[in-house]
Amino acid sequence: MDRSALTRTVRGLWDDDILPSLSDLVALPAVSPAFDPAWAEHGHLAAAVEHVRAWLATRDLPGVAIEVVRLPGRTPLLLVDVPATAATGDTVLLYGHLDKQPPVANWSEGLGPWTPVVRDGRLYGRGAADDGYSGYAAVAAVEAVRAAGGEHARCVVLLETGEESGSPDLPAYLEHLRPRLGEVSLVVCLDSGGSDYDRMWLTTSLRGLAQVTMTVRVLGSGLHSGMSSGIVPSSFRVARQLLDRLEDSATGELLVPEMHVEVPANRLAEVRAAVASAPGALTDPVPWAPGVRPVADDEVELALNAGWRPTLSVTGADGLPAPDDAGNVLRPFTTLVLSFRLPPTADAAAAVEAVRRLVTTDVPYGAVVELSRVEHADGWNAPDLAPWLRATLDRVGEEVFGAPWRTVSLGGSIPFMSLLHEAYPDAQFLVTGVVGPDSNCHVPDEWLHLAHAARVTEAVALVLDAHTRK
Repeated sequence: MDRSALTRTVRGLWDDDILPSLSDLVALPAVSPAFDPAWAEHGHLAAAVEHVRAWLATRDLPGVAIEVVRLPGRTPLLLVDVPATAATGDTVLLYGHLDKQPPVANWSEGLGPWTPVVRDGRLYGRGAADDGYSGYAAVAAVEAVRAAGGEHARCVVLLETGEESGSPDLPAYLEHLRPRLGEVSLVVCLDSGGSDYDRMWLTTSLRGLAQVTMTVRVLGSGLHSGMSSGIVPSSFRVARQLLDRLEDSATGELLVPEMHVEVPANRLAEVRAAVASAPGALTDPVPWAPGVRPVADDEVELALNAGWRPTLSVTGADGLPAPDDAGNVLRPFTTLVLSFRLPPTADAAAAVEAVRRLVTTDVPYGAVVELSRVEHADGWNAPDLAPWLRATLDRVGEEVFGAPWRTVSLGGSIPFMSLLHEAYPDAQFLVTGVVGPDSNCHVPDEWLHLAHAARVTEAVALVLDAHTRK
């Protein structure tokens, strides 16, 4: 394959073809269905799918089949099937998503969630990095392989529209499409990132998740606190006692045995290498309040906390009035949303059952505990890299980035990965992306590093070509 032609093609595609269309995609308020219950009526997800489909229809890919797949009552999915140039019989599945997080307020002056702005090599706007670029990058990698005289197996690009809601429709689509996908031997996921923009980052594990909404109820209605406090137990105090069963409040350590696993030796070695390559990446981008420090001084410990240890965050509450509205009332209930991140190899269902048992058994004062909105998903631990893929990544590090590739144990979750690993246990996985520690995904001022996106695209092209000779 002509390396200079590959680089030239990728950069030309990004400058001339991808950036204008991706900018228009940013302008579409395609908020994920969990944040827009009327998504079907509003039509923004469908508009995003149609926008990318129309762009794909202009590409020079002989024999390509482009289809919008719609199962009843489910968010749409865009499927792009590119015939192989090499007779391998294998299928490469390239994954991304087109739905977005909510806009969120307080974007910087001149920026906005639906206002694409290119500034200093960055494309600002909601969904630019997470994950609107992915479909463009996947198809551009295929085009570049062909333009440079390389080869690729059959490539299927799958772009869903529910990832930011936990991919609830994806299992049904995967089952529906399984006969058409064939023998998937390589999965490329472009919905991740790393600790800097200087190298290729490979995600080798993803934490699982569990979420429980816990309500502690002590009264049928509120009472004057001067008359009833000391007689009726505070629902907040009972909730606090129940939380103490789950978490050591002094250290943040989770007290639920089902949530803990042993960190594999290879992942521990990867974490140490990653921290050494990008010191400060975990703490420097954090917008700390004055005087606040991280939970540990050792960055390796911080990385393990974020990738391989369970955590609890209280992400929402109800039953507590705003301070200006708070009277002298003993409140009837306290509701807390408990969000757990679980180690990649932990059993999420067992963890949820343990939480249920701990907070509903022998409750102080006989208070009523109600659990609702219970959700869970297993994490993912990548299979060992095949020699051909490891060698290709070494080449990518040298030729494309000028720095060795590293790995990241991602604290977030991509439920689709564990689902695909179960479906294709013998496949190799390349989980990567463009998101850096300061890309502002899910918060104001989200941005895409355009040069890094082009380098990731070129790296995927090299992997596609090498895959035909594995």
